[in-house]
Amino acid sequence: MDLNDKIKTFQNIIDFAKHIVFFTGAGVSTGSGIPDFRSQDGLYNQKYDLPPEEIISHHYFEENPTEFFRFYKDKMLYLDAKPNVVHTFIAQCEKAGKSLGVVTQNIDGLHQAAGSKRVYEIHGSVHRNYCEKCHKFFTAEYVKNSDGIPHCDACGGIIKPDVVLYEEGLSEAVLNGAVAAIQSADVLVVLGTSLVVYPAAGLLRYFGGKYLVLINKDATPYDNAADLVINTTFDNVFPKLHV
Repeated sequence: MDLNDKIKTFQNIIDFAKHIVFFTGAGVSTGSGIPDFRSQDGLYNQKYDLPPEEIISHHYFEENPTEFFRFYKDKMLYLDAKPNVVHTFIAQCEKAGKSLGVVTQNIDGLHQAAGSKRVYEIHGSVHRNYCEKCHKFFTAEYVKNSDGIPHCDACGGIIKPDVVLYEEGLSEAVLNGAVAAIQSADVLVVLGTSLVVYPAAGLLRYFGGKYLVLINKDATPYDNAADLVINTTFDNVFPKLHV
C-alpha cells in the first residue's frame, strides 16, 4: 500500500474502533518543539560531559543536584510547548467516546493540555514536583525559575520532580491502570516510540484486541506484529484524519 492507502486504512480502523488506547513516545512531542532522545537531533546525540542517561539518573540527582538541575531545567523543561495535531486528535477521540485513554512515556503534560482526561504517565510528569522533606507540591514553573537547586519555601528541603529517573522503578498504580486499559482495547495505536525502552515497551504484550497500528518515522521491533505500519511523520497523517 502507498501512504494514502495506509491513511485510508487507518481511518477505517478509527471508524471501526469502540475502545482505542493510544501509546505515545517522545516522537509525538517533537512537533511541539520538544526534542526526543534518539533521533539525529535528540539528546543522545548532543554533546555533554556526561551522557544524558547518567545525568538524569537517581544516583546523579542525589550526588550532584546542582548539575542535575542545570541539565534538567535546560533540556527537559519546555514549559512554552503547545499541543500539536496528534495530541489534539487523541483528545478528540476521547471526547467522542472512542478512546479509553493514553499510555505515554512522555513527561511534558501535553496530552492533558490538549484535553485528554485519562492519561497514564508511566515516566511521571514535570508538572508534579514535591519537597523531599515535607512533600509540599510545587509547579514546574517554580522549579524552572528557581536559582540553582530548587528548595521548598516551607522547610528548605530539595524539591524533586515527579519523573522516573534512571535506576528508579515505575509506579505500580500507573502501570496497572495502563495494563487494564490496553487489555480492554480493541485497537492499540502506537505513536512516536522506538519501543526499545523497557518495561514500557513490554506493555504491548498485554494487547489482545483486533488492530495494532504503529506509526513512527523509523522501524520498530514490533513492526512484524502490527496490522498496519506507517513510517512517516505525523504531519503527513493526522491532518487527513477525522473522528
